[in-house]
Amino acid sequence: MYELISKLYPICRSITGDGVRKTLHILQQFIPLELHEVPTGTAVFDWTVPKEWNINDAYIIDPQGQKVIDFHDSNLHVLNYSIPIDTKMPLSELKEHLFSLPDRPDWIPYRTSYYQENWGFCLRHHALEQLQDGEYEVYINSSLAPGSLTYGEYYVPGETSDEILFSCHTCHPSLCNDNLSGIGLATFLAKQLESKPHRYSYRFLFLPGTIGSITWLSLNQHKVDRIEHGLVVAGVGDPGRLNYKKSRRGDAEIDRAVAHILQHSGREYAIEDFSPYGYDERQYCSPGFNLPVGSLTRTPFNRYPEYHTSADNLDFIQPTALADSLEQYLAVIDILENNYTYLNHNPHCEPQLGKRGLYGNFGGKKSTKTREMAMLWVLNFADGGNSLLEIAERANLPFSTLHEAAVDLVASGLLSKINQS
Repeated sequence: MYELISKLYPICRSITGDGVRKTLHILQQFIPLELHEVPTGTAVFDWTVPKEWNINDAYIIDPQGQKVIDFHDSNLHVLNYSIPIDTKMPLSELKEHLFSLPDRPDWIPYRTSYYQENWGFCLRHHALEQLQDGEYEVYINSSLAPGSLTYGEYYVPGETSDEILFSCHTCHPSLCNDNLSGIGLATFLAKQLESKPHRYSYRFLFLPGTIGSITWLSLNQHKVDRIEHGLVVAGVGDPGRLNYKKSRRGDAEIDRAVAHILQHSGREYAIEDFSPYGYDERQYCSPGFNLPVGSLTRTPFNRYPEYHTSADNLDFIQPTALADSLEQYLAVIDILENNYTYLNHNPHCEPQLGKRGLYGNFGGKKSTKTREMAMLWVLNFADGGNSLLEIAERANLPFSTLHEAAVDLVASGLLSKINQS
């Protein structure tokens, strides 16, 4: 994942344009991603697909003839979606189009102007303070013209048409945690699922933030009813603790599955209620859809100083954090895939487990006792009305332990699945 992020890091992305296409073409080397082009001007609910933006070059030359800002040094230097300009102006006028971070003077901020035509440059505050009065040459070689919005989609069919959705945004330029980490995790999560049997079908969306999810939902309303669970993948590479933002429903199976994994992870975590601000979960959870889609991140957006700055770089994210995030996502999937409802075929008092080889011959071992306790919990509550996750929550035992017990009880003939939860 880290190597993929490193490869994508230099690319200048935006909500449209060749940077997005180049990114998605690289992902096609890993998964068979299908690319979709939605023309400028397409009505998508209350929005319209914007003009396509591309940029080739941009710089500022000071009165001494020195290039003080160069787009090729960092694509964050240019206000994203800047219109073309080629002119000269005094520093006083230029400063109206310069953005810096006085409290982080060595970092370049990330700024955009998607839906209001403008131009600008971002720079380190130290560099801004060193600019001297005089005439500056300002040049941005960009285009803002009719084109299309590009997004990638990968559908992995399962035993049923019920879907689990994973969505990440592809619109940020050289920012690693937000959100190259999400792109990297989603890509390798998809690769792992390709080779495993699964009852659910999986849909992976790689699209620009906000306008991308709005576009997909507008054009795919006939598919929305299939989505049983979903997660927005973002900010999964920093060293902070895991954080889960619930779906709008608050008690959906995905909310309970993630909470269960975090509670039994043995590490710090945080769980927050839904709010209509953040990543694309706010589109999937809008009242007209109210899909069961949460967001599993590490440190939430805007709560780490590196957020939307040049400090969100390859040194900020950690391969160990990426690996841990992937592990937690796979654990959540394991619950969703195996959360069946069972029926006990011997409900009148406890069945004799020993004669079936389900009780250990020697007591005292903690792992044996936990396994036996899990069997008792499953047998007692496998009355056709409780899913395995509900039993795990009540027993306060890891889902994986209950699942192992259920598998053994099914093999012994004491238990059977009655439906998919």
